Amino acid sequence: MFDHALRLHRETPDQPLRRGGSPCPDEEAHRRRQRPKAAGGGRSAGRGVALLLDAHFARGSASPGELAAVCHDVHIPIHPDEHITAAAERADGRRARETGRWLVRHGTDRCSVTLELALIAAVGTADDIRRVQTIGLLSDWFGPLAAHALARLAGGAEAVAWLAERVTGWGRVYAVHTLCRLDDPVTRPWLLRRACDGDFLNAYFVGDVVRTTGLHEAATASHVDDEIMDHAGRILLVMTGSSGMGATLSRYPHAEAVLAAHLRHLTRTEPSAGRYCTAASLAGNLGEDGDEGSIGPARRWRHHRDGYLSLLARDDWCGVAREALAAKDPGILWLVETAWGRRLAAFAGRPSPQSSDRSSPQ
Repeated sequence: MFDHALRLHRETPDQPLRRGGSPCPDEEAHRRRQRPKAAGGGRSAGRGVALLLDAHFARGSASPGELAAVCHDVHIPIHPDEHITAAAERADGRRARETGRWLVRHGTDRCSVTLELALIAAVGTADDIRRVQTIGLLSDWFGPLAAHALARLAGGAEAVAWLAERVTGWGRVYAVHTLCRLDDPVTRPWLLRRACDGDFLNAYFVGDVVRTTGLHEAATASHVDDEIMDHAGRILLVMTGSSGMGATLSRYPHAEAVLAAHLRHLTRTEPSAGRYCTAASLAGNLGEDGDEGSIGPARRWRHHRDGYLSLLARDDWCGVAREALAAKDPGILWLVETAWGRRLAAFAGRPSPQSSDRSSPQ
């Protein structure tokens, strides 16, 4: 499992793993295997694992491989568990640590590696950071424990930020939540500039990000860089569709100030396909067809929406959007497939690309 993550990481060392690392080497076996259910629920979920660990460490001659062989007999939680932590701490620290390290390096399935992460989270040291980061890249399964394990180590906040930059989906949710909880000044600039990657799951942590970073103060400062404001646009966009998941624009106390700052910044910066898509999506989501649960009454945002529409109608912004369409930019292609996108000044009266393809001679 570790070798699988490491090989994929070397292909894209500064980006998430291709397809999130799927399929994992144990995919077929994991799908076929009948997994034990948790005994009880909630805070009782890890009791079976704790008993297994107690029995294993009570036998001085028991090898890590023997523990790996019986991992499938119990339910192993993928989130931190107090019973597993207590069992690891009851054992000899050095032996528990070496067992965890062996399992992460040689474990061939997600059950044994999950147990490894739980052991490292309890008794690991800074020497474990790189191996935890590597296996944590398979973040849909290992993300919660990897973020938890890294957070408790010296230099943990930076280690979690490294992981957060290289995971998406639920893995990013776990990592960003952890960074916001740690609230380390060293990683606050990353949260301010890069936490939201545009995935709809960003809604689960967007409220934590704006509170931790003091986004409104940064966005309304006299000097603010493009990266902060581009990220502010993504944050605002997430908030226009986050009802039922996280902080919404209608309940964000600094919404008007940050929207105004974002729009003001866009009016004096170079247009790009990404900025066009963000501004266009904001204009659409702030209108009557927006999600009322996220934005409340659309009339509240009319001034900001009109400002975005005016910006999008400028010749330079229209030109960039049309060039991006010709270059088949994915964001622009998606935009012009929507009824809203085709009403924008840059694309008014144009058929969608799919319609054009269907009408082209064969």
